[in-house]
Amino acid sequence: MIDSNRLKTPRQPRSCRDFGALLLWWVVVIAWVFLPFPAAAAAPQAAVPEIAFDFGNTTEDRPLTHTFVIKNTGAAPLVIEEVDPDCACTVPRYDQNIPPGGDGGITLTIKPFSVIHRFKKETKVRLNDPDQPRLVLTMTGVATPFIEIKPSHIVRLRGAQGDNIRGQVRFYSHLPAPFQITGFRTSIPDKIEVTLKPEVPDKVYVLEVSPKGRQSGPFAGVIELFTNSKERPRLIVRVFGEIYLPSAGGQ
Repeated sequence: MIDSNRLKTPRQPRSCRDFGALLLWWVVVIAWVFLPFPAAAAAPQAAVPEIAFDFGNTTEDRPLTHTFVIKNTGAAPLVIEEVDPDCACTVPRYDQNIPPGGDGGITLTIKPFSVIHRFKKETKVRLNDPDQPRLVLTMTGVATPFIEIKPSHIVRLRGAQGDNIRGQVRFYSHLPAPFQITGFRTSIPDKIEVTLKPEVPDKVYVLEVSPKGRQSGPFAGVIELFTNSKERPRLIVRVFGEIYLPSAGGQ
C-alpha cells in the first residue's frame, strides 16, 4: 500500500519564499529605474505676449490695424483653427500653421467708420494647443467722430393723427474747418415735412421731422444730407413712422 503522505510536494522553507519575493521586488525596481519609458507625444504650445491692444485716441475715418504675435514654443506644429471677430467690421488675416520654435501673427483690421467714442472689439481664436485651446484678443480705443449725430441717426414718429408729432436730430461738427450742410433730400417726401437750420454757425445744425398732412399707418424712409466736408460729404438719417387714427370720442 502506497503511503499518501509520501506523495505530497515538499513545502519550501519560508526563507526561500521570502527570498523569491525580495528578488521579484528588486527586478521591478531595476526595471522602473533603468528601462526607458515611452516618450510623451509631441504637442504645440502657444505663447502670446499680448492679448489686448489700446489704440488710444483716434478718428473714425481711418482703418485701425494691429498684429498679435503668437509663438510656438512646443514640439509640434501649432495650427490656428479659427479666428472669429465679434463684429463684421473686423477683418482678420493670420498665419494658419506655425512650426515648432517659430512665430506667427493674427492681424485684425477694423474698417473705417465702424467705431465711435469708447469702443471695445473682441476676437475669439481657436488653437490646437491642448493646454490653451482658446484665447480672446481685445482691441480698445476712443474714436472721435467728425460729425456727431445726437441723440441718434434714427427718428421715430409715433402718435395719433392730429397730434403735434416731431422728431429732432442735431449734427455737431468736430472738424477744424467750418462745417456746412448744403442740402438734403428724402425718399418719402409725401410722408414727412423736413426743416434744417444752423444752430451754431459752422458747427451745429438742427434737423426737424414731422408727419405730413392727415395720413395714417406705418412708413419708413431716409433723409440724405450733403455737406462741405470731404471727410463726411454725406450723412444719413433713417425715419420710421407709425400714425394711427384718433380713438372714437376724441379719447
